[in-house]
Amino acid sequence: MISWTDEGAVLASRPFGEASVILEVFTATHGRHAGVVRGGTSRKMTPAIQPGAQIAVTWKARLDDHLGAFTLEPLRSRAAAAMGDRLSLAGLNAVCALLTHVLPEREAHDELYTRTIQLLDLLGQADIWPLAYLRWEQALLDDLGFGLDLSQCAVHGVNEDLIYVSPKSGRAVSREGAGEWADRMLPLPPVLAGKGDASAADILTALGTTGYFIENRLIKSLGDRPVPGARARLLEAIKRAA
Repeated sequence: MISWTDEGAVLASRPFGEASVILEVFTATHGRHAGVVRGGTSRKMTPAIQPGAQIAVTWKARLDDHLGAFTLEPLRSRAAAAMGDRLSLAGLNAVCALLTHVLPEREAHDELYTRTIQLLDLLGQADIWPLAYLRWEQALLDDLGFGLDLSQCAVHGVNEDLIYVSPKSGRAVSREGAGEWADRMLPLPPVLAGKGDASAADILTALGTTGYFIENRLIKSLGDRPVPGARARLLEAIKRAA
């Protein structure tokens, strides 16, 4: 029998048999991992396995490549914060959907895990959450090998007047460097480079740029998959909250 114990955040669950569920958890040292939770549909268990909930889990299986089973202990619920307003609920759904969609199974991503828990702990703080989410998407791209290099112009090497991002390289491009290709570039609002004020409009513009790389680089590298609809619903919630 193989077993390990870890801590993580619930990403998703789906029915398995009459009374069990298959639970997906983003764990601190075992990455995105699935397992069967016996009795997971019970009234006692259901609140503990809502998306975003923090749990301690023990996974056991006869062989390492088996699905295995989880036993768990609730640590912290984020349901109240998530249900407090439309933005928080949309944000939680977007984070969980993206991680379920793009994280490789059983592969540790400790820095991204830490950033994810920090983000989830900010649910309910509508004044800072959109910016924190933007930084999380940037961290997601970095961690999975599709990070943006916004330090200097890809064409001239300067670090001034950087207003575009190349859709091919993910590198910053200056106004002069873009030249006749400007209409093919992605916008680089100052907030994306960690500068200036973080208005809702600027954050949404920046999320348009990160979203391009999530859809056209990260997700396409995994095959023919669509972007989870939860992300578009989050952007709409940010617009409404502005």
